[in-house]
Amino acid sequence: MTDTATTDADVTLRAGDAELTVEPHRGCRLASLKAGGKELLRQGNRYGAFVMVPWCGRTDQGRFRSGGELYQLPLDSGPHAIHGTARDGAWRTLRHDERSAAFNYELSDPWPWEGQVTQIVELDESGQGLTLTLGVEAADASFPAQAGWHPWFLRNLGGRGGDVRIDFEPEWQEERGVDHLPTGKRVAPRPGPWDDCFGMPQGVDVTLTWPGELELKVASRAEWVVVYDEQPEAVCVEPQTGPPNGLNSHPHLVTPIQPLEISTTWTWRPLP
Repeated sequence: MTDTATTDADVTLRAGDAELTVEPHRGCRLASLKAGGKELLRQGNRYGAFVMVPWCGRTDQGRFRSGGELYQLPLDSGPHAIHGTARDGAWRTLRHDERSAAFNYELSDPWPWEGQVTQIVELDESGQGLTLTLGVEAADASFPAQAGWHPWFLRNLGGRGGDVRIDFEPEWQEERGVDHLPTGKRVAPRPGPWDDCFGMPQGVDVTLTWPGELELKVASRAEWVVVYDEQPEAVCVEPQTGPPNGLNSHPHLVTPIQPLEISTTWTWRPLP
């Protein structure tokens, strides 16, 4: 076991034939996930998998209310604030060993409240699974928050099987307005391509299949998932604690005695 308080060094975990690299100094991003020597996450621009906290997706015009007060977040996606602040911040590595690691991030300006976020990353012993856990804690004053992950899975792994197939059975789809925000209306799930949020009240359960190469399942007890497959190089399956603009529509209150917690497990197996 290694205890450290650095934000500079990458952390690499290994189990079986899996290798995972985390960059704490770049938002605690999962920079690379290899299974059997094959990279599963997009590299280059918009790469890996990042944490979304203390909100997920777009917040309408960067504005939300809490306790009767109106708060303004910095705008970084057209007229909206997107994906939280932790994805660009410097995290501390609290500990790591061969298969697991824990990281910490302090919430502060431009977020209106103080608090902290912990991410635990763990490969299972077989090297065919990964569990990610997020905890959001308030320092003293309570605040609304969301948490989740935004992975960029490669559309094509470069083998003989071709592009990935995404299979899931959501109960509903959030109708998306022209501003890319949910309108508040739930509709029957529609065929892709998607940049859309879906409700899965029994828990997120999405299967990615690269024919003849690999099957990967994304699971979470969270009830919301955003699926984004409009780019040619990658697809995103994003478990999260609420829909986009959720600070306004589905706020989850974090208090000094009640943190916000979410976990997701990815499991994979080679295909014949």
